[in-house]
Amino acid sequence: MATSKDYRLGEFAFPRGWFMVGKSEDATTKPEAVRYFGEDLVLYRGESGRVFLMEAYCPHMGTHLALNTTSYVVLDGTQVEGDNIRCPYHAWRFGPDGRCNEIPYSPAPPPKKACLKSWPVVERAGCLWIWYDPEGAAADYPLPEFAQWDDPSWVNWDIQFLGTLNSHPQEIVDNMADKGHLVPVHGSQDMELFENEFDAHVCKQILKAGHRTLNSGDEGMTNDTWYTGPAILQSAMVGDYPSHMLIAHTPVDDGVVKVWYGLFVKAPTDTPTEEDIAIAAGYSEAGVKAFAQDFEIWANKRPCIHPMMVRGDGPFDKVRIWYMQFYNPRAEAQRFQNRVNGSYVGRGTTRDPWDDAA
Repeated sequence: MATSKDYRLGEFAFPRGWFMVGKSEDATTKPEAVRYFGEDLVLYRGESGRVFLMEAYCPHMGTHLALNTTSYVVLDGTQVEGDNIRCPYHAWRFGPDGRCNEIPYSPAPPPKKACLKSWPVVERAGCLWIWYDPEGAAADYPLPEFAQWDDPSWVNWDIQFLGTLNSHPQEIVDNMADKGHLVPVHGSQDMELFENEFDAHVCKQILKAGHRTLNSGDEGMTNDTWYTGPAILQSAMVGDYPSHMLIAHTPVDDGVVKVWYGLFVKAPTDTPTEEDIAIAAGYSEAGVKAFAQDFEIWANKRPCIHPMMVRGDGPFDKVRIWYMQFYNPRAEAQRFQNRVNGSYVGRGTTRDPWDDAA
């Protein structure tokens, strides 16, 4: 398993950005043990309906707040009280800000150091999101809106957790430049255009091509795919049923990620019919199968620290430089952006064929 240091990405083990930490349904009033960014955490939903994410271990004596089934704090259903959470060992209570606000057996006020690190959770489009920054600063770009969620003409996605992948996210992000794998892995054909565009924290791929099995019509399919930051990929595909895909991957440990998938599908009318919903389910299944083709590759390859680039590969070097901005102090981000911002058109397509005489 390769680490961020092995890839020479920068100062930090984990990148700065917006990350998915679960589906809305994952957060309940029963605290859940989770792990992200090399830390054990606890996820729960308060009685107000808000979702909270905190470090897992009580500062009193190191008890895990979620991994208990026998304490009377748990058996009596008092572990989540309002938006507070109680430790199952001594019932110390912590507020949504992570500070201890009650020690039931002590007349003394809680120690000032009795606090848990916490991350604000944004619940949007059926998903739970946090901003993570090794420097502890606030977000410097917005979380995507996912406006389709509130548009009744779109069939909403059913987010699927695809599992934990023992691969560094660098290998996943490399896909943005990987023109060469589209034919043998995904069945693309008659490729007309492959283009990458970099603009600050956004990395974009535009692909226009036919497909061996999917009905792409005479004009082929156009996929507009982009990363917003290091870990949220969206892809829009035009057609009779336009679709909008999400792939989210979040570091568990350095070199290990959790991955989720979702697909919005637009109905031809303002209100989807049962037939539209069934077609959307079929599109979603096809999308999962396509992504599984990549997933299998990543799960069974050794780390690619130095790609052996040849003519016909996409701009792997540009993608990796772009990605480095998230692993280095925010003050240095512009330096990496300046090295890649702009558009790069892949050669070897029907629109941009090889011309060795040029």
